[in-house]
Amino acid sequence: MNIVIVESPAKAKTINKYLGPSYEVLASFGHIRDLPAKNGSVDPEENFRMIWEVDPKASSRLNDIARAVKGADKLILATDPDREGEAISWHVLEVLKEKRALKDQEVERVVFNAITKQAVTEAMNHPRKIDGALVDAYMARRALDYLVGFTLSPVLWRKLPGARSAGRVQSVALRLVCDRELEIEKFVPREYWSLVATLATPRNETFEARLVGADGKKIQRLDIGSGQEAEDFKKALEAANFTVTTVEARPARRNPYAPFTTSTLQQEASRKLGFAPAHTMRIAQRLYEGVNIGGETTGLITYMRTDGVQIANEAITQARKVIGEDYGKNYVPDSPRQYQTKAKNAQEAHEAIRPTDLTRRPKDIAKKLEPEQAKLYELIWLRTIASQMESAELERTTVDIAARAGARTLELRATGQVIKFDGFLALYQEGIDDAADDDDSRRLPAMSEGEALDRRELNVSQHFTEPPPRFSEASLVKRMEELGIGRPSTYASILQVLKDRGYVKLDKKRLYAEDKGRVVVAFLENFFARYVEYDFTASLEDQLDKISNNEVAWRDVLADFWRGFIGAVDEIKELRVAQVLDVLDDMLGPHIYPPREDGGDPRQCPTCGTGRLNLKAGKFGAFVGCTNYPECRYTRPLAASSADSGDRVLGKDPETGLDVAVKSGRFGPYIQLGEQKDVGEDEKPKRAGIPKGTSPGDVDLDLALKLLSLPREIGKHPETGEPITAGIGRFGPFVKHEKTYASLEAGDDVYTIGLNRAVTLIAEKIAKGPGRGRFKADPGKPLGDHPNGGVITVKNGRYGPYVSHEGTNATLPAEITPETVTLAQAIELIDARAGKGKPKRAAKKASAKKSAPKKAAAKPASSDAKPAKKSVAKARGTVTEKAPAKTKAAAAKASGAKKVAGKAGA
Repeated sequence: MNIVIVESPAKAKTINKYLGPSYEVLASFGHIRDLPAKNGSVDPEENFRMIWEVDPKASSRLNDIARAVKGADKLILATDPDREGEAISWHVLEVLKEKRALKDQEVERVVFNAITKQAVTEAMNHPRKIDGALVDAYMARRALDYLVGFTLSPVLWRKLPGARSAGRVQSVALRLVCDRELEIEKFVPREYWSLVATLATPRNETFEARLVGADGKKIQRLDIGSGQEAEDFKKALEAANFTVTTVEARPARRNPYAPFTTSTLQQEASRKLGFAPAHTMRIAQRLYEGVNIGGETTGLITYMRTDGVQIANEAITQARKVIGEDYGKNYVPDSPRQYQTKAKNAQEAHEAIRPTDLTRRPKDIAKKLEPEQAKLYELIWLRTIASQMESAELERTTVDIAARAGARTLELRATGQVIKFDGFLALYQEGIDDAADDDDSRRLPAMSEGEALDRRELNVSQHFTEPPPRFSEASLVKRMEELGIGRPSTYASILQVLKDRGYVKLDKKRLYAEDKGRVVVAFLENFFARYVEYDFTASLEDQLDKISNNEVAWRDVLADFWRGFIGAVDEIKELRVAQVLDVLDDMLGPHIYPPREDGGDPRQCPTCGTGRLNLKAGKFGAFVGCTNYPECRYTRPLAASSADSGDRVLGKDPETGLDVAVKSGRFGPYIQLGEQKDVGEDEKPKRAGIPKGTSPGDVDLDLALKLLSLPREIGKHPETGEPITAGIGRFGPFVKHEKTYASLEAGDDVYTIGLNRAVTLIAEKIAKGPGRGRFKADPGKPLGDHPNGGVITVKNGRYGPYVSHEGTNATLPAEITPETVTLAQAIELIDARAGKGKPKRAAKKASAKKSAPKKAAAKPASSDAKPAKKSVAKARGTVTEKAPAKTKAAAAKASGAKKVAGKAGA
């Protein structure tokens, strides 16, 4: 029997069918061990020794794998064909060695780019050993990310209360968003004017021409700076005669786009389908691992984490055949198109993302896929087919026109473009992030030199220059790729972390820097400038790529980085919080204290009039306060626009005609439909909370109406017939069926989520087990402030969820969940609990203490007790296997934790 190890059960099930009865395919369920989230997991003083800890959830699976391997003839590691996949294989092998499951069995590593019978069989015929260089690159990245995160984040917590974390790449990506925000704030619009003439040929065909010159001088886009100047040109043109001076027609070709890489797939899925990068990768993972087609699980696309743009020869042949059948021979180029990979890391540049079978057209399988899967598959299929189609043939025409008025000669120009042969454009055109007027796309009538033209209309238009647009998720990924920041497998997770930390928010498909994120970036730019520089981060990525190409030693790269980094950390440790805040207050001044409309001092306290506003640090982050504190208690958020929390009417509800307003209440701002007089004495006006991370000042009528529509019924559950609803709770959007609540994932929209997706989320939540009684105690999530002071938190305890406030705990009733509990409900529960006094069992504890001396004293530990066994092997680090929860008490009695030393090679 041959044992094959893959990551997922879905992948295991499919591959098992391909390989037959002499193979048993087992799943590791992803990574089986990681660096513990505590100090010392990477030790720079011990040549960057790394301590690995087995995930408790993986222990039973590893035991199953070990038992199977002991009786096997061969172990085949078939995890994903990238750095992470190589690392999982290495981890599995190291743990099996520790468990002494391997004796004389042969160990092989195989990789396949697609989960098809042909690809898997071909891979099995070409095994290799684990790639040590790829594992080293993984080790270096994990060590760097750990050292930055666990060294820098505590500094942030101490110097910037309320800051969540900092990361090696996430902080640089955040800086990109914040820098763009700063550009927008500093931008000063510039007025300019344009003049466009509508002209007609002798054949009465009209077209538009733009003023581009006057009296021998060129007029650029911004040259006409006033309305008076524009009117002067208009008057001259009104008296002018128009003649064609030159007509130039130039042929042009547009070549198709290369097949998808990870980043280009994320960008296009964002532009065309509205998918977040993380959501795109989840759907792509399902398409890669296999979908049930005709009773058989079939992998529909190749591996989705790649820098490569080349595709296999058999796929090119297939594509050319499909193009000929569907579009005709004219659309098939004479020779196949070959695309060159520009990836800096050749070992991680696999084949581009493409369908595994291009004859499997989107329309043929759409009904067998979920709607989002069908959309992404179609996008990948179209891009792949288009990449092998003939180029588009264009003709670009430029017509120059002279307008003579007395002694003056003004020049106008018309441009146009004609598609002579559409080629690949018949199938696919890449999306754009920021639409702009494209005069070249217009078609011009036929004209000849010397031909007279008639003036039909003259239009003078005022314009203002616009600031650079905020990044979309697609354009941020593109910019990161251009700068060499991050790698394909990290883009989606970086964006997700920034949103989860509250450093950025996504609004109307644009990324906005939150105040919390701007403060973190300002802190890093002042005190850790080198480590958020784009060039430095890109250079470090190059070094990491060189490790995987076996060009440099991974520990050397770590040592070079650590020397400078720890020095910067030691310097900031000596600064007081007040000193840090003074620096940030000065740097963020233009953002925090924008000019006042009355021209007054923007730093003057609006309450006392004598104090000065400055940056202060609170438990939940930075804020603006008065220097006369405590006599003056004026405070506001960092952004001055967020300070206005007054009631305001947004507009009318189109259905009821009632006012929709933002209001401020005891527990914060909210949306309200109508007033008390509109609903009667026994009812209350409909209200909706404002989601976390959304400023009341940013709420418009459209968003308010959406919030008031919640909770909304999505449909009936197909099994129970009971309704499934969608809503927004304290911890974000969710779907609910009976008593089951399931949080929405990134990419899901609470306002548009469909029944199929909702049923899937409910089923996944139920599969995880009942909500109550399965939670481990946690630090809790802040819910809000109690009127008497102090923060109320929601926690998950041994006996279920509860709310806590300064030592008083109150269990949540069965009908209230952690996702839906409101601050008002929590205050009532806390106050009710506090009013009952301490529970009686506290007295029992006291009486138990009195009787304690009657118990026999515990025996001292035996001096000759045997220490726990330790085995030392050649490895890159040390692994600690976490004991399952039920055996923790027994494990605590042992004299040492079981540790496995790993291979120490560089």
